[in-house]
Amino acid sequence: MERNEHMIRFLHTGDWQLGMTRHFFSEGVQERYAQSRFDAIRELGRIAGEEDCRFMVVCGDVFESNLVDRKTVLRALEALKDVAVPAYLLPGNHDPLNAASVYRSTTFVERKPAHVHVIEDTNPIRVDEGIEIVGIPWTSKHPLQDLVALTTGKLEPVAGTLRVCVAHGMVDSISPNPDDPALISLHAAEEAISQNKIHYLSLGDRHSLTEVGDSGRIWYAGTPEPTDYNEVKPGFALVATIDEEGVTTKAVNVGKWRFLEREQVDLNTKEDIEALRCWLERLEDKERRVVKLRLVGALSLSLHAELEELLSHVQEILGAVETRTDNLVVIPEDADFTNLGFSGFAGCTVERLRSNIEESGADSITSRDALALLVRLAGRER
Repeated sequence: MERNEHMIRFLHTGDWQLGMTRHFFSEGVQERYAQSRFDAIRELGRIAGEEDCRFMVVCGDVFESNLVDRKTVLRALEALKDVAVPAYLLPGNHDPLNAASVYRSTTFVERKPAHVHVIEDTNPIRVDEGIEIVGIPWTSKHPLQDLVALTTGKLEPVAGTLRVCVAHGMVDSISPNPDDPALISLHAAEEAISQNKIHYLSLGDRHSLTEVGDSGRIWYAGTPEPTDYNEVKPGFALVATIDEEGVTTKAVNVGKWRFLEREQVDLNTKEDIEALRCWLERLEDKERRVVKLRLVGALSLSLHAELEELLSHVQEILGAVETRTDNLVVIPEDADFTNLGFSGFAGCTVERLRSNIEESGADSITSRDALALLVRLAGRER
């Protein structure tokens, strides 16, 4: 690749998905989560200024959908006002540039700050002398071809001009799927780079910070705030620098939330419950921690009541707690009912519930839960 005396530094981000909701969040937690995503925009603006970036590119899915409410759009634009560098927004699969696009709404058009630009077509955008952005917006949720290969195939190198290509979608080397015609060809992208048609490919769609290929010039920045448990390295943005020496990238941490999943938590003894309690207690910044636990093992009713008490407590403190208990067996033991003080009608009810547990079906599960609640409440009274 020929040497170029120009240098550009810019901030690469994407997949903000403003307006995203999560089914496991309560109303108050959902609002905190939403606010964190708007706060991330301001943090990105601060980083862009601190790192002396000339502009910011947002590589698709700025909004969760084209149906986000007016309040979400207004809050996004207010946050973008605090970004001191030009910001280029690329429509992605969540917010494609179609007839119903959020970018064409009256609210967005009338309130958009002057330094915020929506990339509406693939024509090169002149940012400054010798600097161009080539954006590839999605106009539908399901493109029928590789938009990057299509666009770069039509480009010609321009002497003395550095080009940043801004695109959205999955690269075939990461997510091979012969039935997806829109997959981005890594080979074609690297060819475009080697021919000086583009000098850096900024990608969105993958929520984890990811380098693609071996050129050092193709990256996913990931989402600035995590959205799910399976994301490998979310919560980052990239400061990218292109100069005569090549490309350097610097990952900067933006995200405040964490999604934590434990695939198997063995619970058979009181010590196991205490170990889980200690792990939960050690979590930092609890109100922005989302935890999913797959609980396995066998517990007595008394120990199960302790577990329920623990989970009830942490659900009030953590951002959210999801549990899977289909492989957690509750086995009533005689010791569970010792000294509970039940007699008369209550004692008969306990015995009836105990007998129901020995049978299978929904009644058995309901009886088990009822007994566990009785044991838990009786334990509170003592």
